[in-house]
Amino acid sequence: MNLPFMETGVILIVDDNPNNLEVLSEALIDTGWEILIAVNGEGAIAQAEYACPNIILLDVMMPGIDGFATCKRLKSNPKTCDIPIIFMTALSETVDKVKGLNLGAVDYITKPFEQEEVLARVKTHLKIYNLSQQLQTQNQQLKQEISERLAVELQLQKLTQELEQRVQERTFQLQQAQINLVQQEKMSALGELVAGIAHEINNPVNFILGNLNHASEYTQNFIDLLYLYQQYYPEPEVEIAQKIDEIDLDFLIQDFPQIISSMHKGTKRLAQMIHSLRHFSRRDDAAAKPTDIHEGIENTLLILQYRLKANPERPAIEVIREYESLPLVECFPGPINQVFMNLLANAIDAIEEGMGIAHWGLEQGFCQPITPKIWIRTSLKAQSSTVTIQIADNGIGMTEEVKQRLSEPMFTTKPVGKGTGLGLSITRQIIEEKHDGAIWFVSEAGEGTQFWIEIPLIRKESQPHS
Repeated sequence: MNLPFMETGVILIVDDNPNNLEVLSEALIDTGWEILIAVNGEGAIAQAEYACPNIILLDVMMPGIDGFATCKRLKSNPKTCDIPIIFMTALSETVDKVKGLNLGAVDYITKPFEQEEVLARVKTHLKIYNLSQQLQTQNQQLKQEISERLAVELQLQKLTQELEQRVQERTFQLQQAQINLVQQEKMSALGELVAGIAHEINNPVNFILGNLNHASEYTQNFIDLLYLYQQYYPEPEVEIAQKIDEIDLDFLIQDFPQIISSMHKGTKRLAQMIHSLRHFSRRDDAAAKPTDIHEGIENTLLILQYRLKANPERPAIEVIREYESLPLVECFPGPINQVFMNLLANAIDAIEEGMGIAHWGLEQGFCQPITPKIWIRTSLKAQSSTVTIQIADNGIGMTEEVKQRLSEPMFTTKPVGKGTGLGLSITRQIIEEKHDGAIWFVSEAGEGTQFWIEIPLIRKESQPHS
């Protein structure tokens, strides 16, 4: 099957499974791209450094070093750090996919492979990669041209300055387009994944929840029947009496309803989690709609609950809610939830980094133990018809240098593979451009960080014209 493609390049496929290699090679053989193959992580690293492929399809589970370790080593090598990596993993490996994105991968392909999906995702990221390479080449060429013109004629200084400005504007526009494309691809893939998993889990959970009600009723019926037997046959046969003692019947009668009740509570909690996941990953954001801001915050906290719990490195993070009564706010629920996720996840990261330093100081006797906390406050400014959301933490805080560079796209203080530098840039874009709002922060090193968000109750586009 011959397929038209706009981009060409070299693709490195890394998988220890010959069947997977054959399927992917057949899917890509008619594209005109050069196909390289590696069957383990060490071979992939060697080939990537030697051949410099334009894109790498990397399996997660492999003998020797796995896909995550391979990705980490590729991203730490200056020769291979810019090569886009697409992980190949099973649909059920949700944690692996999120971990892969955090390590620096641009996307993932699920198994079993769908040829159209493979081609579409590879084509998209190859186009981004080629666009980035072309941009670097163009920038180098333009800088060389500017230097030559400056050396030849000083009279062209004004023209050169105008040309530099045009280059900067073009670079910024292309960079913004690239950032938006990458972020949209990631969020779309993650949203579809979360929504799909939540949908698949929802049916069996509801089935279990419905049957637990019947199980509870049947259990009580059996217990009532046992009590009737004990009432009318107080002296059972020896064998029955021995069995009653052996299984501790009184304890079973008391404990079994509690077990059913615990199962019921746990299943309801799971159903609540599914509801939060489905709400968080909403893709019906073509138009703004009245939204409960508190519900969005609570759904995000529920998703982040595993990160708020205590672990060997720190106690549980206490979340202090100070909510005022708010009306529904006209906004895009999905992007707003993304803002909450970015700010709360950053707050947790800052707390964990600060707790690491505090733990060292505590061992050395320099400081007192602290309780990690996140404050979430909401309020309504009736006079300006705006809602204010404040998210504060007692984490590590920011230095002056970090604060000055925080608004730069791609700037991050996190280690390689953990942060992309896109979070706050995308957050600011969502609040300021998509919701006509404002966002600002106050932070001091060692004193924590406070973010404020203001968004109007009704967006300007929806307000009636006078």
